[in-house]
Amino acid sequence: MKILSHDKYQFEFFCTRNDLYFCNMRNIKIIEVKSEIGAGTRGASLGIDALKIAALDFMSNFFVNFPSDKVETENDLLYEPVGNPYAKRIKGIKTIYERVASAVETNLKSGLFPLVLAGDHSSAGGTIAGIKMAKPKSRLGIVWIDAHADMHTPFTSPSGNMHGMPLAISLGEDNKESQVHNPDAETLKLWNDLKNIGSICPKILPEDIVFIALRDTEKEEDHLLKKHGIKVIPVSEVRKKGVAHVVRQTLLSLQQCDDIYVSFDVDSLDSSISRGTGTPVANGLKEREAEDILASLMQNHKICCFEITEVNPTLDKENLMAEIAFNILQRSVNILLMN
Repeated sequence: MKILSHDKYQFEFFCTRNDLYFCNMRNIKIIEVKSEIGAGTRGASLGIDALKIAALDFMSNFFVNFPSDKVETENDLLYEPVGNPYAKRIKGIKTIYERVASAVETNLKSGLFPLVLAGDHSSAGGTIAGIKMAKPKSRLGIVWIDAHADMHTPFTSPSGNMHGMPLAISLGEDNKESQVHNPDAETLKLWNDLKNIGSICPKILPEDIVFIALRDTEKEEDHLLKKHGIKVIPVSEVRKKGVAHVVRQTLLSLQQCDDIYVSFDVDSLDSSISRGTGTPVANGLKEREAEDILASLMQNHKICCFEITEVNPTLDKENLMAEIAFNILQRSVNILLMN
């Protein structure tokens, strides 16, 4: 096996059939989810293609080395009037959840590692559902690297955009204590359908979630964070105590879990470098910090699924966000192949 270095942070494997890692390489399956109906800003459906362009610019064979499944989208709904104002396009979201859950479940049951590349973050609830459907008796830990908590519900969401709701769905949480809206009967039925996909509700426990780089929440989400005592590791702790400490604390919090799913939203990065995403937030992670956190996490044998989401090249210049995300993706996967 030969290792080619593109720069001081990045490397790539070039394998032959006789190489040690060839079997591991075949065990990763990319799941492409170009859905953006859960977001309030258009363009996230183009994020996966932007990552592929970044790979070509780096002369990388990354997307040639791994097989992929492409999940059919419901993006045509973007051209239709918005119903269900407190949970926009929830009918389409339910369809996407079912498709993503099926893809993740099928690949896990086949012994493959799902590497999910998603448009907007709403589909992450489908990823979680798929993991639980494949492993219903497994206790699932969540590492949510994101500027946002994504714990709103139709009862609380200020926007109705469903990329702000996947963790609440997975927790089976309505948060009626913080209720602001009175959703109609159809919305409530579809909301309950989402929570119960796979006939498992809740799919995760609040004590099995760790947020990293969380810094932009609303009071309704703050209520849930406090109510459940959910662990939050702010960017300041990454700077003060270092990546190694953060990863140790994350894995210690999830030590009772059998499997761990890592979801990386690029808006966890500082807004100075994450311009190519729908909801950039200041005071975020540096690129190297995010790389090192993910590379360290990927060394743990409990990691069963990895997801990158919310790259939006229409908001970017020279595809910079996708290039940064691809560097992070490639290094993370290379670590996976070594373990």
